[in-house]
Amino acid sequence: MLETTTEQRRLQEIIDTSYDGATPHLRGIISDGRSLRASEIAGLLSGMRTLNLATVTAGDEPRISAVDGHFLHARWVFSTSVTSAKARHILARPAVSASYLEGEELGVFTHGSAYRIVVDDTVFDETLSHLTEFYGSSPLSWSDTALFRLEPSWMVGYVSNRDALLAGRGVAAEPRDPSA
Repeated sequence: MLETTTEQRRLQEIIDTSYDGATPHLRGIISDGRSLRASEIAGLLSGMRTLNLATVTAGDEPRISAVDGHFLHARWVFSTSVTSAKARHILARPAVSASYLEGEELGVFTHGSAYRIVVDDTVFDETLSHLTEFYGSSPLSWSDTALFRLEPSWMVGYVSNRDALLAGRGVAAEPRDPSA
């Protein structure tokens, strides 16, 4: 978990705003006892997670594909070929949605904008270092690969049995506000 206190606070604000503006249907499913806080999401999403990533075509049609997602600094990062349809979609229309699911046990849902991470970005070196260490080689050595970062504007996390899942994975449960 690489999230700073500031990054966790920012993500928690996004989660709170997302939940507060959610439909009654979603709030009924992701009730307080089944919702995840920012620190819990960060603790659960270490390593590579296969993300379902939705992009939009030039004809405003949705397209979904999978990417290797890494949760770094309270944002998803991933790589893909610059010649892929998803890369072309993102570069032209950065609005994306992503979901990470483990059956009915755990789900994290994100909407936001994806941006290509270029060499002069402040996050470039750390992102590339993380991915290189994980894969054993630089993703940029795989031919025409580009790095992307999903900046969330909306995010919620769901867990079917919060206390058991967090305890089973060694993630500290964040105290709940009893007045909420």
